[in-house]
Amino acid sequence: MELFSRMYQPLLLATLLRYFAIDKKEWSDEVYYSAGGIILLSIMDAFITHYCVHCSFHIGLKIKVACTALIYQKILKLSNSVLDSETSVGQMVNFLSSDITRLEASLVDLHYIWIAPLQIIWITYITFFEIGWAALIGITVFLLFMPFQAFLAKIIAPLTLKSAEKTDNRLRLMNQVITGLQVIKMYVWEIPFSNLVEKARKREMNVIKKYSILRQLALTLDCCIPRLSIFVAVLSYVLFGNYINAEKVYLVTAYYNVLRNSLIFGFSMGLHQLVQALVCIRRLQNFMLHDEITKTRQNLIYQTVTDSYALSMTNVNAKWHGDGKEDTLRNVSLTVPPGSFIAIVGQVGSGKSSLLQAILQELPLTSGSIECCGRINYVSQQPWIFASSVKQNVLFGQTMDKSRYDEVIRVCQMESDINSFPHGDRTIVGERGMNLSGGQRARINLARAIYKDADIYLLDDPLSAVDSHVSRRLVDKCIFGYLKEKTRILVTHQLQYLQLADQIIVMNNGSIEQKGTFDQLQALGHDFMKLVKAADTKDKEIERRQSEMQRQISIKIETKDHGDILPTDTQETLAKGRISRKTLFAYFKASKSPIMITLMMLIFLANQVVSGGSDYFVAFWVNVESSSWHEMGNSTWDFQWEGPLSRDSMLYIYTAMIAAIILLWQFQTIVYFNVCMWSSINLHSAMFRSILRATMYFYSNNPAGRILNRFARDINIVDLLLSMCVFDIIVIGLITLTVILMVIAVTPWLAIPTIICVCIFIYLRMIYISTSRSIKRLEGTTRSPIFDLLGASLQGLTTIRASNAEEILMSDLCVHQDVHTSACFLFLSTSRAFGFYIDVICQLYIGAIIIAFTVVDGLAVVSNIGLLITQTMALTNMLQWGIRQTAELESQLTSIERILEYSHLEEEPMIDSKPDAKPPDDWPTKGLVKFKNVNLKYNPRGACILRDVSFIVMPKEKIGIVGRTGAGKSSVINALFRLAYVEGEILIDDVSTGAIALHDFRSKISIIPQEPFLFTGSLRQNLDPFDQYSDAILWQALQDVELKETISEMAAGLNTKVSDEGSNFSVGQKQLLCLARAIVKNNRIMILDEATANIDPYTDSLIQKTVRTKFINCTVFTIAHRLNTIMDSDRIFVMDAGHLVELGHPYILLQQKGYFYNMVQQTGAAMTENLIDIATKVSSN
Repeated sequence: MELFSRMYQPLLLATLLRYFAIDKKEWSDEVYYSAGGIILLSIMDAFITHYCVHCSFHIGLKIKVACTALIYQKILKLSNSVLDSETSVGQMVNFLSSDITRLEASLVDLHYIWIAPLQIIWITYITFFEIGWAALIGITVFLLFMPFQAFLAKIIAPLTLKSAEKTDNRLRLMNQVITGLQVIKMYVWEIPFSNLVEKARKREMNVIKKYSILRQLALTLDCCIPRLSIFVAVLSYVLFGNYINAEKVYLVTAYYNVLRNSLIFGFSMGLHQLVQALVCIRRLQNFMLHDEITKTRQNLIYQTVTDSYALSMTNVNAKWHGDGKEDTLRNVSLTVPPGSFIAIVGQVGSGKSSLLQAILQELPLTSGSIECCGRINYVSQQPWIFASSVKQNVLFGQTMDKSRYDEVIRVCQMESDINSFPHGDRTIVGERGMNLSGGQRARINLARAIYKDADIYLLDDPLSAVDSHVSRRLVDKCIFGYLKEKTRILVTHQLQYLQLADQIIVMNNGSIEQKGTFDQLQALGHDFMKLVKAADTKDKEIERRQSEMQRQISIKIETKDHGDILPTDTQETLAKGRISRKTLFAYFKASKSPIMITLMMLIFLANQVVSGGSDYFVAFWVNVESSSWHEMGNSTWDFQWEGPLSRDSMLYIYTAMIAAIILLWQFQTIVYFNVCMWSSINLHSAMFRSILRATMYFYSNNPAGRILNRFARDINIVDLLLSMCVFDIIVIGLITLTVILMVIAVTPWLAIPTIICVCIFIYLRMIYISTSRSIKRLEGTTRSPIFDLLGASLQGLTTIRASNAEEILMSDLCVHQDVHTSACFLFLSTSRAFGFYIDVICQLYIGAIIIAFTVVDGLAVVSNIGLLITQTMALTNMLQWGIRQTAELESQLTSIERILEYSHLEEEPMIDSKPDAKPPDDWPTKGLVKFKNVNLKYNPRGACILRDVSFIVMPKEKIGIVGRTGAGKSSVINALFRLAYVEGEILIDDVSTGAIALHDFRSKISIIPQEPFLFTGSLRQNLDPFDQYSDAILWQALQDVELKETISEMAAGLNTKVSDEGSNFSVGQKQLLCLARAIVKNNRIMILDEATANIDPYTDSLIQKTVRTKFINCTVFTIAHRLNTIMDSDRIFVMDAGHLVELGHPYILLQQKGYFYNMVQQTGAAMTENLIDIATKVSSN
């Protein structure tokens, strides 16, 4: 129907022009039928076109929903080797934001691939009868363009794939920056990370530039080929000795305009969309073919637990990567009786966590077998918390059982914490539990596992994050109380609990070195017995700092303060109102090239003037030739040229105009897309720079998925879509203005309906814009939860699979997709309705022009009538698109708005120093640290977390900082680094840190964080990101932390690739690498922020020994989680509720019998005696 309606209209137009050229009385009935036919066919075409486009988009939306669910379902099945090496949050975000979006839009113009050839056959046949062989020459220009389009599409396809890959790499880096920003700020790594991201962005833009050049060429040809074809056809017709008239010229023009829409734009876009779709399908296919975990365990999980064993491992060998040289686990055999308690111990990297991963079948087996009888639940070493309420994190999709839930909360020691939260267990925790302390995260993680009933519980060191009192109660009430009849396998560094184990497994280098009961191993005299002897049944004080700018929570802080500590929600702000023109100006202004912008606008104007002039010149030529025919009598006519210029001159002028148009189009696209490219590059750089310099308060209130969405979806729109949208608006706007001026110039009284139509257009646009703007913003904000769910799922994949919670999360995804898809469909429907209304009004306007010329005699000469009708018919196909593009521009400018919002975030003060304000290069030479009445807030409008803290730390002094969870220990360090809002004065070597740039003094402080941070790249880059030190220094640092042998055994040595977040190293190895990093840097001030919370006693002692020897001339702050590690400190700082309540030598504090004395007494009699002995010996030295 669409093909018929568009093909028949030019024939009716020819009839009209024939009517205007001769005696109208003889043709009056036919002309009315022709005029009515044109109007009716045009309206029918509008109905059909918009219905088809709506259906295409609707199908595309269904494809998007299905593919998103398919991708997420695949993510939940990916093997760990793929996750470590080939998949990242950034890549998945790019999949959903770019690839699937392209696939969604791939059906819109696809049908033109078969419609365009049919139209060529029809048009060739009709025009051949009108202008003979000249028609074939004109059509040949179109036909020659088709293989060139295919050639361009073939070249563009690999560029599209390459661009997507480069975008994946950039987003992978961005994800690391966002998730590790606090550590990056502490290490002053903003510059190396900025360089890494900028290099990735440059590689991405190099591909996009090549793609843009080809697109510029294609666009130039798209716009010039129709004019060139008309020119060639008319020129050939004249050179063959024929004379042109309005009927023939405008019939050919009308048909070639139809070909322009279907062949040049439709066919070209269809090919482009087909190529994009094939690339997306190929990427999706490659992703879907990634290795999956083989969960054969599910074949055994529901078997009845036998009396002989709950778990059996026979000669198990396993490794993480299929191409690895050595197995991670070697010849492991183990039988676990039902209901028993198994403790697994061993040094860093010995294979403890890998053993649990093998049981979960996350670690692929190379040989051997594992049989699990019963259901398994798993508690991960690093707690997995998703952005939801505390209750939802515990229930995790399970049915709410009030009595059971309350019991789980009680045995997990969470009652007091929940009571202190502003909304109880309905309080929203941030992404990764960023608003909770480490102990709170660990207990929620444990509560989730035990709330779901299972037969076997795998506990990967859940006690390291809590203090001794809570640890003992968890063991008594939870592990040996609530779970007493279950099979429990505990990986632990808390050696005092080994006496409770039915069997102890000692791991070493991936193998079971020894196993047996406590008494059996004691008889064997195993090394760890010395450590057990020094421990009582109540362990050392272990208090884990709150990670990533957490809100310090203390029981002693009033409940009203929690409104400033724990957010009740973290929803993305939804902008309101119309988007300011300043946003569009900011887009072009970002190019930082006002001269090029001015030149660009001048070329646009010149091109339209020449284009409009060439159209009018053809009408003038036709009118001259028509008036040159004179009736000689006897129905014979004689042609005598009466034009002001010769016929040859007319040809030359017309040829020059067409040549000028082609050149101007080429210059126009080159200049325009270069300006847009510069804008895109600068906008990304500005946003990234702002993100790097933002305060930590911003990160505590914005999930990583939300921030990544700006760098994925919004940047993709700016890179590829916005420039085309603005280009269409400028070109169509200038064409519309030209046609309106032509209409008014030829027939002034048509200004009345023209003005009426323009007013209707403006009114409809206002209604549509106000609606679509809000819908588009809603679409953007409802997309972020999908990315948040994706990021959270990738972080907790092992826990999800161990809990068999895949269906629960798939349901959550479907809920998010339903909301997002509703917004998308609403936007799609309103866009189609608006386009249809505009098209119908345009057809009525054309009808008014035709009727006016038909009814009123002598309004214009036939050539001008043909010009106006063909121009308005061509404009109709563009105008609704142009007006809709203005609406689309508003929606796409929301991406600019969102980018600009993140480009002007609150920045940390004085990040960079002026050259004359920099401290000396050797500063600080002593390491003297002074706090004077320091207060600290994490929320600028919140309560103080540190309150009036004052102290002086002398050079080379070793300070231990202790206190209960939430007392403010880590806040002291955050204040020293000025990571929050600090009041008061902090001085290093009598220089106020508030008076110098953050980079200058942060770079002079070394830190080993509790959660070690490694970024993707080489091991060398992780140790020395600024490339300042020789290999000898790096190897010596590795030797100092006993990692030289491990690294040297790796094929690439210092160039060994570090996977995302250092996933190819154990937690302990990552901590030792952080220590090596500090040794290399060799600063005067050193901080250990609970650096040994998650590692075994041997590695703990290694770190303590290294610190005492390598940093003997440094001022050292140690946040204590094991009191024996700080008992030999020069002084102890005791924090409580944000106050410094005690400070002094440990021996003196013990004599005072205050806060510190009580903490020591809580460790138990044996440990108390041991700690007092250490303090006494140190005091006597």
